[in-house]
Amino acid sequence: MLRILLVKTSSLGDVIHNLPVVCDIHAHLQGSIVDWVCETPYADLLALHPGVRRAVPISLRHLKKNFFSTNAWREFLESKRDIGRERYDFIIDSQGLLKSAGIAACAHGMRGGYAWDSAREPLASCFYQRRASVAKNQHAVMRNRKLVAQVLGYPFSDEFEYGLRLSNVSQPWLQAGRYAVFLHATSRADKMWPDADWVVLGRRLGAQGLRIVLPWGTEDEKNASARLAVSIPEALVAPGLTLTEAAHLLSGAALVVGVDTGLAHLAVALGAPTIGIYGATRTERTGLLGSNHEGKHGGTHAVNLGGAGNAPDVEIVWQTAQRLVGGHA
Repeated sequence: MLRILLVKTSSLGDVIHNLPVVCDIHAHLQGSIVDWVCETPYADLLALHPGVRRAVPISLRHLKKNFFSTNAWREFLESKRDIGRERYDFIIDSQGLLKSAGIAACAHGMRGGYAWDSAREPLASCFYQRRASVAKNQHAVMRNRKLVAQVLGYPFSDEFEYGLRLSNVSQPWLQAGRYAVFLHATSRADKMWPDADWVVLGRRLGAQGLRIVLPWGTEDEKNASARLAVSIPEALVAPGLTLTEAAHLLSGAALVVGVDTGLAHLAVALGAPTIGIYGATRTERTGLLGSNHEGKHGGTHAVNLGGAGNAPDVEIVWQTAQRLVGGHA
């Protein structure tokens, strides 16, 4: 029985891209114990994966924003002590940064990670005892899986699953009936899709019997959701949701349409038919990547549209949406 600690702290999309590693480990090394160091907000997400025994939260982002706060430092130092309390057979850093390599060094055991030619920050490779060269020109899901397969010595296969499992959670605010979720918010302006296109798409889906649900995370995003809801008949602005509640919302959707944001990757991991709208980034390495094991309707349930400097127009998104939901509600 191996005891393994994974280090992938953030962001949400990166954490989701590392989830298949857990399934791979349990498939090839049965009886293994897998713990995971992540940023505090993502600990609830890891609790949805039955293959993760324990999420070890660490608040690096909170510390960075509150560098002179005694409480922030106390919380961070307690997290470091927590990481070092147990001994592991392997500690695997799939983030490949100096900060993540430093976190891995707080744990006791054999450390593994990307080699100099593969790590995002090559100096991070100096912290590892086992290093693996993994080509960068492939999707992050596959890179993570190949890294861990090499470090732990089991064969790699193209088949994978994310492994999230949800229990029933009551959401009385969500009215009965089929719905589509619009993930319109993102931290970068160049990743946004025009309001006018969201409205056109929302009206067309509404005419097909799908109510539009608009979640949000910040006050600015809440205001944006309210603005869209005014122009989309029957649209519903979601209340403030925890990450677990958002997962349940996405899992039940007939369709999810999202810009380049972590929640779109979460929708894919939960098997929801999902369209990714890209206008500022390339999709080859970090686009939506679905697993045939988890798609609600079998086959490909995740579609990337657009790319760097080439956001899709609403007609292409509409045609893709019709295909994913079968052309009817």
